[in-house]
Amino acid sequence: MSLAIEITDLVAGYRGRRVVGPLSLSVEAGEMIAILGPNGSGKTTLLKVLLGLLQPLSGSVEIGGEAPRAARSDIGYVPQHRDFDRDLPIRGRELVELGLTGHRYGIPWPRKEQRRQVDAAIRAIGAEGYADAPVGMLSGGEQQRLRIAQALLGDPSVLLCDEPLLALDPRRQSEVVALIDEQRRHKNAAVLFVTHEINPILPSVDRLLYLVGGRAAVGTPEEVLTSEALSELYGASVDVLRVGGRVLVVAGDDSASHLLGHHHEHDHEDEPWA
Repeated sequence: MSLAIEITDLVAGYRGRRVVGPLSLSVEAGEMIAILGPNGSGKTTLLKVLLGLLQPLSGSVEIGGEAPRAARSDIGYVPQHRDFDRDLPIRGRELVELGLTGHRYGIPWPRKEQRRQVDAAIRAIGAEGYADAPVGMLSGGEQQRLRIAQALLGDPSVLLCDEPLLALDPRRQSEVVALIDEQRRHKNAAVLFVTHEINPILPSVDRLLYLVGGRAAVGTPEEVLTSEALSELYGASVDVLRVGGRVLVVAGDDSASHLLGHHHEHDHEDEPWA
């Protein structure tokens, strides 16, 4: 397998304050890694670095052998869900098209091949019924599915997913996980999947990256989702329970108590997205 992402002694944060790191992680092509942790633990900060939107405080990052930079066509990105303005004059189809044309100046009319790719992505995500509606009039779940379609355009070699299951019901969550899993298996794409919803993707992930207070634990789900491993990571007593096929992480400290599979608010770190 070839190396898709190489993170070496990365320290990242804002105004000189460390949020993540030091972190070292090698991600192979075709590998799916779920990124977990409480709000503010640096999950979104890490994605900013990988997207070239935030420079490391120290250490290095390479994607496909190159330093991160904004608007790389070989990287697909699914952002956290935020509702579009109801009056935004753009259709769902045009939102998806930005996955092919948005890195250029302006939004040129897509060529025949671009239209074919957009149509295929819309079909794959099951959005044919509302692709021509204004995005601001769509539900949060419908908007997020269109973002998934946009990210899958062009067969990216790396997919960076920031809470892609938010606003989706369990059936749609399963569909989204299946689509992303298919992309990485058939196209050998590496996937970093930030989520509080570990249970829907647990059968698909190869490893977990669990971030807490700048520290990290990396390993298979069996290695990381244990009382011993998370107690050491949190520096407090943590119990990992499996209830009805779901994973529950419980501690006396509220910062460590959360159900992996329950909707949470978006991460709030020190700096907003650029």
